[in-house]
Amino acid sequence: MHYGMNGRGLGEPRSLRELAREHALLPLRIFLGVTFVYAGLDKLTDSAFFHTTGAGSIGETMNAVRDSAAIPALVDLALKSPSGFGYAIAIGELLVGIGTLLGLWTRIAALGGALISLSLWLTVSWQAEPYYLGNDLIYLMAWLPLLLGGATSFSVDGVLPPRRRRIR
Repeated sequence: MHYGMNGRGLGEPRSLRELAREHALLPLRIFLGVTFVYAGLDKLTDSAFFHTTGAGSIGETMNAVRDSAAIPALVDLALKSPSGFGYAIAIGELLVGIGTLLGLWTRIAALGGALISLSLWLTVSWQAEPYYLGNDLIYLMAWLPLLLGGATSFSVDGVLPPRRRRIR
């Protein structure tokens, strides 16, 4: 039996349905957090990634997808400083992943993850056909439940005192 505070009093058993509901987003949070930490670290430790040209470089990737992107202006913006864009993506992925794993400012981390995924979908994976083979769209959709629901179980957010809105 699992016991805890559930509105029925301390120490009363919680149903499996209540436990499942409480922890429903935890597997998604762990998957996205680990994946984004890995993606950020992978980029940060790849000596070729931050170069403007060459195999495996961010500049080469951006040049390759420029004409097939949904919003070529986003690619043009990245091409103004491919290295800077690469660092922004890598550090962004790392911070989003850490925040998601810890459950720290989870909704903000999920928004960051969704924005990274959206920008990559509109640029890098836009040309994937059929559309469901483009993994960035799937990641974008995966971030939405965390953006809406946040993280209460096994999270820093869950132990922080709730913030009250100021009424003016």
